[in-house]
Amino acid sequence: MMTAEIFKYVLTGSYIVLVYWLSWVGMRRTKDISGFSIGNKDMSPYVIGITLAASIASTATFVINPGFIYVHGFSAYLHFGVAGSLGILTAFLVLTRGFLRLGEEKQALTIPDWIYHRYQNRGFSLFFAVINLLSITFVVLILVGCSLLMTGIFPIEQKTALIVVLLFVFSYVLMGGTYAHAYTNTLQGVMMILVTLLLFVQGFKYFDGGFFESLRGISDSYAAAYNSDSELYYSFFSVFGSGFIITFALMLQPHILSKVLYLRSEADIGKFIGTTVVVGTFFTLILMVGFYSRLAGLEIPAQDTVVREYLLFEFGGSAAGELTLTFIFITLLAAGMSTLDGILVSLSAMVVNDIVAPLTGDKQKGLAWSRGVLVAVGAIGLMLAWNPPPLIGLFAQKGVYGLAAASMVPLLFGVLIRGYLPLWVIAGSAVLGLASHFYLNLFGGVVNPAVSASYAIVISAVFSCCGLLLSRLLMGRQQQTL
Repeated sequence: MMTAEIFKYVLTGSYIVLVYWLSWVGMRRTKDISGFSIGNKDMSPYVIGITLAASIASTATFVINPGFIYVHGFSAYLHFGVAGSLGILTAFLVLTRGFLRLGEEKQALTIPDWIYHRYQNRGFSLFFAVINLLSITFVVLILVGCSLLMTGIFPIEQKTALIVVLLFVFSYVLMGGTYAHAYTNTLQGVMMILVTLLLFVQGFKYFDGGFFESLRGISDSYAAAYNSDSELYYSFFSVFGSGFIITFALMLQPHILSKVLYLRSEADIGKFIGTTVVVGTFFTLILMVGFYSRLAGLEIPAQDTVVREYLLFEFGGSAAGELTLTFIFITLLAAGMSTLDGILVSLSAMVVNDIVAPLTGDKQKGLAWSRGVLVAVGAIGLMLAWNPPPLIGLFAQKGVYGLAAASMVPLLFGVLIRGYLPLWVIAGSAVLGLASHFYLNLFGGVVNPAVSASYAIVISAVFSCCGLLLSRLLMGRQQQTL
């Protein structure tokens, strides 16, 4: 009979072999920087939809965010699970068709490349490429989250786990680029659905007295839509408004919105969005682990370790539980890797296509450059993850939400308004969004990065609307004068 220890290594080995095989298949189809960045337009919209859903529901959703629910209760669940899901759906309904249309027309490979073709200014495109490097904060979150999981299943130190995760993910992405990312994400996405449903059903026993009644057993504020005891989720805007706005904006990240460019044509959009929404809805059920951990009476001082500690508590007492625990841990590791590989592909393609090539004029060595950039990103990510801050979730949000605040107006207005847009208005909105977020979060007393970024987006949008109105008034007066 196979013991839990043997099963652990057999399952891990099988997963590694399968991922490398899929990467090898991807490598055979990757011939140039275009294939590395967005594929060859030959992938099924269903595969792309699962790939996207798995990229969105990363280590943040599966490992880090349940900790926020554990601490802050129902208000945090509404923020991430309800407002966030509506933001995702709205973003793709609003943006997908227009973004794909211009991307197809200009053969754009990355979001900064799309920005260049939309606004016809290389300096603005370069600025966009540079601020997209803020995505590395999310790389750090995923590395830390995956290393925490590895220490729960293998007898290794966290720093050793960091290196192992880094080497594994970077090696298979180096091989196959977008195809490796898409094929492995499809595998990982199916595993994530199975584990989500398992954990959701298995822990529902903690609501035997009713959902809200059980939460009120913790405290009235824990069960409230607005938690008066929370410094993060205490009002309509901090729970719903910021959750919707920032998640909408987060869909503009390079490793997410660029998935639209994988599609063959606009005819695939419905299948793509439908798959993403259905699979993504399943993934939000993993947030319930935060409630289960609290209702189980677990005292967990480190918020980022809630999922690990709950799984060890729930499944660590029997042989069958150990087997189940192994599969769950491997799947949660896969959840992190499914986003990490997407970020790595988009970052490396962006650095080469939108920074290196324009500055050096060398486009011939794009594929080699992209793989070199991956190594550099890995080294920087490892240094930042080596001694991470206490709340890695908030650290990652500071950087990624800043990127979202800067991206919102240039991409949203660029898609929805087909005519001429003054560069000073759009570039000004990007700079204002980025600066406002960091000022409010770091110096303005706004603790929740989602709230500071949402305020920054509103400020940026108001500035842009006023700027467009002023620009058109001035153009009208000039025409009258002539």
